[in-house]
Amino acid sequence: MNKLRITICISFLSFFSLLTQNAFSQHLVGAKKSFITKKLMGKVQEQDVFQYTLQNKTGMQVQLLTYGAAITNIVTPDKYSKMSSVVLGFDSLSQYAGSENQLLGSTVGRVANRISDKKFTLDGKEYTLSSDIHGGVNGFDKRIWKAKEILKKNEPAVEMTYFSPDGEEGFPGNLQITVTFTLKNNNELVIDYKASTDKATPLVLTNHTYFNLSGGKDPKALSTQLTVLADQFLEFGDGSMPTGNILNVKETPFDFTTSKTIGKDIEKVQQHTNGYDVTFVLRNQTGKLALAAKAYEPISGREMEVYTTEPGVVFYSGNWLSEKLKGRGGQSYTKNGAFCLETQHYPNAINTPQFPNTVLRPGQNFSSQTIYKFLVRK
Repeated sequence: MNKLRITICISFLSFFSLLTQNAFSQHLVGAKKSFITKKLMGKVQEQDVFQYTLQNKTGMQVQLLTYGAAITNIVTPDKYSKMSSVVLGFDSLSQYAGSENQLLGSTVGRVANRISDKKFTLDGKEYTLSSDIHGGVNGFDKRIWKAKEILKKNEPAVEMTYFSPDGEEGFPGNLQITVTFTLKNNNELVIDYKASTDKATPLVLTNHTYFNLSGGKDPKALSTQLTVLADQFLEFGDGSMPTGNILNVKETPFDFTTSKTIGKDIEKVQQHTNGYDVTFVLRNQTGKLALAAKAYEPISGREMEVYTTEPGVVFYSGNWLSEKLKGRGGQSYTKNGAFCLETQHYPNAINTPQFPNTVLRPGQNFSSQTIYKFLVRK
């Protein structure tokens, strides 16, 4: 009888072990996997344009476009575990390539932001540009980039490259640039910029993604709580052109040293820029990666942390968005419907000697990193 009981127990344990193993295997099969997909979206300038979709193990997704090396979509969970987009975007390639596109998600260069009078002098020679803002009439945001898929440590990435020839938009030097977008399994989107040149040239790179962390629940971003790790900002005049003066944020509408909503003081800065369009001088000036800003949206519980090696961040409150702009799903966008946190060197630095250097020279390798990390407060 005892031998029979022992045999039955052993059989039961073996059966239970098999069930457990099967259940575990099914759990692994059902688990989300990191992947990259590629889709032809059409042609611009008679060149093929592709969309890449990156997904990590948690299910977070990032979509990229080779037109403008643009971030077209970021899908993250809210406090109820519902997945939805947290950035503005379009449905079609023709919209991204059209005149209505306000740099949505684009990589901006050769010099992001402003250069006064669209002129600068470098090594004794004066250069005249096609425009005073965002790299020229046809800056990097309007170029077709080459792309290569990378999957390391089960984390998907896309490396985009562009060759900017000497004289493009008025800038000197043949510039080779690489921007790599990596989606980490801890819900970090890492952007690595690298560049080299054969002639001295100014270089200021950034990404121009518009964030609305409510995931579509609030058409405006004015209730988003923002913190910026900066005690100073660049004084500016009409058109947000820096004057060269660096001012303290204390007792001004630009004080985000402690968390406050974007909308709290926005009416106090309307006179020059129709809202916030300001460059903050970050506390971190070491060139090493550090936290620059945090944004929290109470409706969704989403929080975004921004880390960068750059000395500044431009905070733009979507001042010129309007209902005329039809976005994803035919949705009408609205003024202050999103915000940008553009990590970069200071605007007009090439014409402002007291600002940190933005000139890249032959033999030097430009390197910069920015991370957008997405979290949830329950």
